[in-house]
Amino acid sequence: MLSPYRVLDLTTERGFLCGQILGDLGADVIKVEPPGGTPGRRLAPFYRDEPHPDRSLYFWAYNRNKRGITLDLERPEGQELFRRLAARADFLLESETPGELARRGLGPDDLARENPGLVYVSITPFGQDGPKATYADADLVILAAAGPLYLTGDHDRPPVRVSVPQAYLHASVDAAAAALIANHERARSGRGQHVDVSAQQAVTLATQSNIVSAAIGAVEMERIAGGARVGPLTARFLWPARDGWVSITFLFGSSFGPFTARLMACVHAAGFCDAATRDKSWIEYFALLLTGRETVAEYERVKETVAAFTASRTKAELFALATERGLLIAPVATADELAASAQLAARDYWRMVEHPELGVSVRYPGPFARASATPIAYRRRPPLVGEHNREILAGELGLSADALADLARRGIV
Repeated sequence: MLSPYRVLDLTTERGFLCGQILGDLGADVIKVEPPGGTPGRRLAPFYRDEPHPDRSLYFWAYNRNKRGITLDLERPEGQELFRRLAARADFLLESETPGELARRGLGPDDLARENPGLVYVSITPFGQDGPKATYADADLVILAAAGPLYLTGDHDRPPVRVSVPQAYLHASVDAAAAALIANHERARSGRGQHVDVSAQQAVTLATQSNIVSAAIGAVEMERIAGGARVGPLTARFLWPARDGWVSITFLFGSSFGPFTARLMACVHAAGFCDAATRDKSWIEYFALLLTGRETVAEYERVKETVAAFTASRTKAELFALATERGLLIAPVATADELAASAQLAARDYWRMVEHPELGVSVRYPGPFARASATPIAYRRRPPLVGEHNREILAGELGLSADALADLARRGIV
């Protein structure tokens, strides 16, 4: 789909995924790293626990379908080579602190003078301007500033970080979409744009409708492990199984009440509640609680009957019951269970990617989407540090072997 286009990817771990999405869609993505490789190559875990810039599983996860070169963009020679690449590129992706690339003469205005059609995409913590533009950041900082951290953790202590970094994945996906929107406009006008993506703003969208609660005077959701608290009510989303956990949408009203009624019929049939509990008005149950016609203590007792029921069965048994009776129950999968998923296997999700430098093929997660006419192909494993220097700097820019060797000797590539 994007095979005619070239992307220069300067991002650190702040934006790896953006370039990978464009590469998966067929673009020629050139990962531009400092000599020795981007700091993201030093993030664990490592293949066979061997710390090495070409063994980082984190780097592998977000950098397939890219070629790779090294350039020292602090040095005039590196900057000049990069300008020559940018003059023939369609997209540029970067995640530097605002103003850093402009300081080197590689900002959006600088490069637009030589390539007016360039779509220049910046991914930063808080955007290109404003009082926080140059603040230090981390995944924890972005999630806190954007709101979702408010709901992570137990109700009686401060919030906790999300174990797997999420903020820049949100920002990278939004940046890829914005780059394609800018490309659509370029097809009409012939001119590129500077796309400014703030990770804080991208993550703010993950709060869904909860972010507007304070603005409209609605009751705000509060954190509680395995659920959420709304006013005096604690909604539980995680429930014990005999061999782990399941997720149940145990809610009420016209949308969810019928599912809850079917669940409570199963709880009763298994002997964990009486008929009166089974036959509560699950469609009206929220109203009953909010008006005091049903006490919070009774609501808590009902939840304990459900927990006792789920704890008596395995995840597989509960899932089989859910499919048979039309219940909103889903097993919480471990990493091993996900890798062995029959559903993913049936959809041919996993992809084997050759790493000839290691003499092995590695199983990778599959494409983010399946397009019938233009399926995503894993054309390249993630590049080694500077793997394509000769191919691109000599083969495309015309550097001689001696000139390339001299640049390498001086630490510019």
